[in-house]
Amino acid sequence: MELALEQARKAYSMGEVPVGAVIIKDGAVIGRGHNLKETLKDPTAHAEILAIREAARHEAGWRILDATMYVTLEPCPMCAGAIVMARIPRLVIGTMDPRTGACGSLWNIVSDQRLNHRVELIAGIKERECRKLLEDFFSELRQKGT
Repeated sequence: MELALEQARKAYSMGEVPVGAVIIKDGAVIGRGHNLKETLKDPTAHAEILAIREAARHEAGWRILDATMYVTLEPCPMCAGAIVMARIPRLVIGTMDPRTGACGSLWNIVSDQRLNHRVELIAGIKERECRKLLEDFFSELRQKGT
């Protein structure tokens, strides 16, 4: 999770919502990403999507098997769907997102029995650090009036 937090801090320093993700396989990072939505003017440039794209290039295929994704904030529906579609078997979440979370908060896409792949889910890892980074970011935004 510390590597995902490093990615989130990069996003923060760029004025992006501080969410970071890494994908680990056999002890090595095969994908990493941080939010770049504002920078790239791309609504799909979420940390998880960017990490999945990098991991798929590393794996030379769209199936990312025997890997674990670590992400600082519970994935949204788009990202949860991409995690399922990429067949990532394990997901470790820092803090849950009661507003748009799709891994147990509002929806539970990653565990939906109707889908052909389900993801093992672990939540609350380094929760305080992950949540504080988001709180600090949005507090600064409010102070700036943006």
